[in-house]
Amino acid sequence: MNHDSHRPEPHNPATAVPAQVPAPDPAPDRDGIGNDPDRHPPLTILAGPRAEKNVALALQGGGAHGAFTWGVLDALIEDGRLGFEAITGASAGAMNGVVMIDGWLKGGPEGAREGLETFWREVSLDGDLGPTQRSVFNGFLGFWANNPVAEFWTKALAPGPYVSNPLNINPLKKALDKQVDFERLRGADTAGIFVSATNVWTGKLAVFERGALTVDHLMASACLPTVFQAVEIDGVPYWDGGYLGNPPLYPLHRGAVTRDILLVQINPVERRETPRTQGEIQDRLNEITFNANLMRELRAIDFVDGLIDEGVLGQGRYRRVLVHRIDGTDALEDYNTASRLDARWRVFQRLRDKGRAAAQSWLAERYAEIGHTCTLDLPSAYQ
Repeated sequence: MNHDSHRPEPHNPATAVPAQVPAPDPAPDRDGIGNDPDRHPPLTILAGPRAEKNVALALQGGGAHGAFTWGVLDALIEDGRLGFEAITGASAGAMNGVVMIDGWLKGGPEGAREGLETFWREVSLDGDLGPTQRSVFNGFLGFWANNPVAEFWTKALAPGPYVSNPLNINPLKKALDKQVDFERLRGADTAGIFVSATNVWTGKLAVFERGALTVDHLMASACLPTVFQAVEIDGVPYWDGGYLGNPPLYPLHRGAVTRDILLVQINPVERRETPRTQGEIQDRLNEITFNANLMRELRAIDFVDGLIDEGVLGQGRYRRVLVHRIDGTDALEDYNTASRLDARWRVFQRLRDKGRAAAQSWLAERYAEIGHTCTLDLPSAYQ
């Protein structure tokens, strides 16, 4: 993050055409969360030539359902009217965000779209993963599934990954290492990326920023403790960020100027059925756990907004957060069965297409309201 109060004009690196536009000045009618003068937006924003409005992206993790988020991002980039000032994400959401930025730095908007497609093809069954890596990746997907295969993995991994996966194989690391230029990512003056992980020792949320990001930080964010050994960074072990921030919203308080946050939610909050089998119970526990902190943050935003509306917090310093949501839980409902474990390329393509359709529908209905109002009914999102 650049902390200069007077931001220079953006530059377009030769590899990003025409990838970036200047961040808006923090004028009173454009300021973001809290109008805090200590917030520092990036020098440049991921945006194409048609961009008219800026948002910060909040991308949930959710195993293979991250392919839905790929589709959402693909449609938003293709539409071209939105610039992306910052991205916060956990697990698959963080991977989508990093791959998107890396692709944008390589080749602008189309480079970002190509990068996302390349990543998801790489981790599909049609990709380059060997049989041992494939079996581990299937375990990663199985954590999110509600079917007999997931129950098999729960039992098979009962000794823990230090016994069942002694070589600590992680095919996701191979795919990301192959594709993402982390050195360029760290040095770029571009949109912020915030990656969440859970500190195993303290039980607290850790958020890693772009300036220090490595492939290990992404592995930490996606480290399901029943499948992978804890990822150590500077001697500290980390697990999946979804436990404490899926995704965390608070980094955007100082990591973005825009007050518009677009949440891509792929983990269902509500289900009108009682789980009965071991697999169903575990699946529902995962969903509840991986949504809990997001709902707490939405509740806090709603509370502060209420204080602003009541005049308790001064209008000159605090302004409402405008939260928007592209909700994939209905579109993904059919993927709670065995198909949720299916990592074939054509299945990922179907998930992508569902994400594209959801994003296109949301843009048609809500684009005009960005920058003006909160389109997500916050109380219904957390109550």
